[in-house]
Amino acid sequence: MKAVIIGAGMGGMSAAIALAQIGVETHVYERVTENKPVGAAISVWSNGVKCLNYLGLAEETAALGGIVETMSYVDGHTGATMCRFSMQPLIDQVGQRPYPIARAELQSMLMAHYGMDKIHFGMKMVAVEDGPDAAVATFADGTTVSADVIIGADGANSITREYVLGGPVTRRYAGYVNVNGLVPVDDGIGPATEWTTYVADGQRVSVMPVAGGRFYFFFDIVGDPTGIVGGDVKETLRHHFDGWAPGVHRLIEILDPATTNRVEILDLDPFDTWVKGRVAVLGDAAHNTTPDIGQGGCSAMEDAVALQWALRDHPGDVHAALLSYQNARSERAGDLVLRARRRCDVTHAKDPDVTADWYGELRKEDGSNIIRGIVGNILGGPLTPP
Repeated sequence: MKAVIIGAGMGGMSAAIALAQIGVETHVYERVTENKPVGAAISVWSNGVKCLNYLGLAEETAALGGIVETMSYVDGHTGATMCRFSMQPLIDQVGQRPYPIARAELQSMLMAHYGMDKIHFGMKMVAVEDGPDAAVATFADGTTVSADVIIGADGANSITREYVLGGPVTRRYAGYVNVNGLVPVDDGIGPATEWTTYVADGQRVSVMPVAGGRFYFFFDIVGDPTGIVGGDVKETLRHHFDGWAPGVHRLIEILDPATTNRVEILDLDPFDTWVKGRVAVLGDAAHNTTPDIGQGGCSAMEDAVALQWALRDHPGDVHAALLSYQNARSERAGDLVLRARRRCDVTHAKDPDVTADWYGELRKEDGSNIIRGIVGNILGGPLTPP
């Protein structure tokens, strides 16, 4: 069997590795000319780590991951700790430590494991079409490639998705802009082995450790993205977080504007149709989500494992395999999109009274409710059955 994978992001590379594991001839095509991930880092929760372990990357993943021993919420204005608790109960329940990992390093790890020389860079797909004996992808330079199956891991603005669904869909602005990057660990912001989150006014500022003595940081700024995305990033942050705790202003002071990203957060209503003949979507193309529960990348890795199992279990029948993949993934992935949307609305004060109640709950939290919610997100994938 020959499989063409469109997109060399997290989902595409995970799928390429997974299919190669079962002897599928894989070909990866990526529109960019070099590895430049969007965003500084990613929370790889335990379900995502288990997928990476399954793909043969356990040691490499652990080496890149930050160690999060505790989690805390801090009052964004006063700097007072609202709650702090150990992550060990979560690890005990799901059997795997989660790891925050720098995106570029995670991406490089996946590419190196698959083989950089087997990735076709600078190949922008402009059309895809199913056929009776093969599916065909057409690229901007006029070349075409045919395969038994084409997997569109071509991101949030997926051309493959348009083909599968029969037309474009409109993504929804979630109400905030995420500003993120990497800084050296700094105790003035938060402890070196803690995921620290400042909350107030429906906004949040968070730091978590990644390998190499660094914090992954992000700021969530609520409002019209027009005035947030442009201009001097430090001045923008000082304006939107005026009056916040010293740790927040310490973070603004030490960040490097040149390596700081500003991303408008969008998502997509879940849909059930992931397959059209020999063509299927995977990752953000199939379930574009907000990052509010940290499951976007993990869900893409789950897709890769489920796709492998479907092709393994239906040898010689691509159509049955892809429908099996769709049935295994669409409900689970769609549920995570909606969970993230609900979490987003509470965190970012869509209803200010609900958010105020949440702040009150945080001040009484011993960690059990938060961990229960995270475990609920983790369980349900191919390697983390409920």
